[in-house]
Amino acid sequence: MIPSSFDYVSPTSVEQAVAALAEAGEDAKILAGGQSLLPVLRLRLSSPSTLVDLGRIGELRGVRDDGDSIVIGAMTTYYDVIRDPLVHEHALLLVEATRTVADPQIRHRGTLGGALAHADPAGDLCAPALALDATLTAVGTAGRRSIPVADFFEGYYTTTLRPDEILVDVRFPKHTGWEARYEKFNTVAEAWSIVGVAATIQVDGGIIRQARVALTNMGSVPVRARGVEDALVGNAADPELIRAAAEHAAEGTDPVTDGNADAEYRSHLARVLTRRAVATAVGV
Repeated sequence: MIPSSFDYVSPTSVEQAVAALAEAGEDAKILAGGQSLLPVLRLRLSSPSTLVDLGRIGELRGVRDDGDSIVIGAMTTYYDVIRDPLVHEHALLLVEATRTVADPQIRHRGTLGGALAHADPAGDLCAPALALDATLTAVGTAGRRSIPVADFFEGYYTTTLRPDEILVDVRFPKHTGWEARYEKFNTVAEAWSIVGVAATIQVDGGIIRQARVALTNMGSVPVRARGVEDALVGNAADPELIRAAAEHAAEGTDPVTDGNADAEYRSHLARVLTRRAVATAVGV
């Protein structure tokens, strides 16, 4: 199908982009990598009045060291996230998850900021951002603000971004030396997760000192598996501990029943995938 007609704006700075959004009003859409938006436009499931293309804003790309954090520009592609040495060293979980996204073509075009702003509960980067305790920076007509990732996702495809705001970067506290694993289950290669588990673990002397576990597609937003984390921390990293801790994975979640899986099966997957993710991360 052919999209409905719209105005097209290609700013070269964040300020110009914010001004274009404000002028266009609530019917405008931001074009980042376009891997989620373009299919929707072609099916006419969305008919924006204006597309604001961020592709020419160079300041929105790249990874930099900022003391106790690394900062990743919102327009940084999946491909660049995967191969960046700073991300490997300080946010390994993000690399592990990004490697599983779709196919090479999409990983060369899709962007970190686009994935987070799209807020698809089956998307593979929202749960890792939650597990890594990211902070997102938005810029709008009212200025710049920082949004903790726990407050960013509101529901299905919905975030706290305002209509005139642009996501400009994502800050990740350094998890240097932490082990990580992202496990996902899907029925078709390169498809969205039916359930995914993002786990990053700090082990010292065989003892789990800190643990962060977040779940993909176990509700309308990514959720932390707090029961799993509490059961892991302070204990020896052994298979029986991990198996017992993983039984808490589905607690406090709200999985849906749809054509891919029912809620009970998703809860089962959460427990199985959590066990696999944690065991693989710690090497037992």
